[in-house]
Amino acid sequence: MVTIIDRDQRFLESSQKIESPFQLDPTLCLYSPQDNVDSLAHPRIAAWIDFVRKEYEPKFPKAKRRVLLFMPCTKTKPYPFSSEHKAINQRLIDSGFRPTSRQYLPQELQARLEPSFSQEVLNLSPLIDDEGLLIHRMVISEPMGVVPYEHIVEYRGQPSPATAYDDPGLFEKRGNAVSPWRTDSTATAVSANRWKWGDEERRAYVVMHNAMAEAVATVVARIGHNYDDIVSWVAPGLTHRSFVIGRSERSANNVAASRKVGTTRLELIGANDHLPEGQKITCLPTPEQCKEAVERLAERLGTDLTHAYGVYARGGANATPLALPELLDDLMARLRPTA
Repeated sequence: MVTIIDRDQRFLESSQKIESPFQLDPTLCLYSPQDNVDSLAHPRIAAWIDFVRKEYEPKFPKAKRRVLLFMPCTKTKPYPFSSEHKAINQRLIDSGFRPTSRQYLPQELQARLEPSFSQEVLNLSPLIDDEGLLIHRMVISEPMGVVPYEHIVEYRGQPSPATAYDDPGLFEKRGNAVSPWRTDSTATAVSANRWKWGDEERRAYVVMHNAMAEAVATVVARIGHNYDDIVSWVAPGLTHRSFVIGRSERSANNVAASRKVGTTRLELIGANDHLPEGQKITCLPTPEQCKEAVERLAERLGTDLTHAYGVYARGGANATPLALPELLDDLMARLRPTA
């Protein structure tokens, strides 16, 4: 159970999500939408967003085809050490992709990697296969917008904030994305461990949501010409998907188009609303792919759909469904459409 009222205890819980040798920056603990909006002016976050929006340029070897693959941020930092990223990256390695340079997470983390995983899952460089297909990975993250894999640990010769933060503050359905100690908190407790957002939480959510979508779109618009395809691999129903998809895609994805604040509805704007047709991000897996994945999962496990949905919800390894082999089949089919 996540602590809500005791701020110091919550900092302690956040620190446990950061893998050594990295350490939590307590000023980057964002427990509510208001904390998120404030973070846009935090020196480390403002400098990062300025870097990815204006300065960052991808560097990779020649390739016949290049794909920009957006992956979700995770509670575990650094991201590649999370169950979800390890599963996705292992599938890429097993499918014949290999790192383009020797850029790994620290040896301390490599030593703790489970033997079932290849050390290459902790490599941060772009991946390429024998056919010349290059996969460049980035992470969609609040409060940083996007995090290129090669800059998860450092950028501009300094530590990246991507290994030092905790931000559960936009996940309303969890019931703990609140900061009751703030003077502008309008959240109310509905039980010992669940709170309900008020108008200020909902208002700040829209501000942060649209700022993150705009940051993603700005980066894609500036560097998108480097890629033949741009794909986001983000879970249905979560905030990252809402950051990406445009107005015309929301209904099919069962994602809200606005939030009610008082008597007003504020529009949620996705990255694809900012991007021209040729640069829009394809958001996967689709709802239909998810449905079919559960059916294939039930067949693989020899069980009924009810039990399969339970396994699906846990991702098979305490991750999101994005880590399941059945859904990763769909990702690989998109990355290699002619295979």
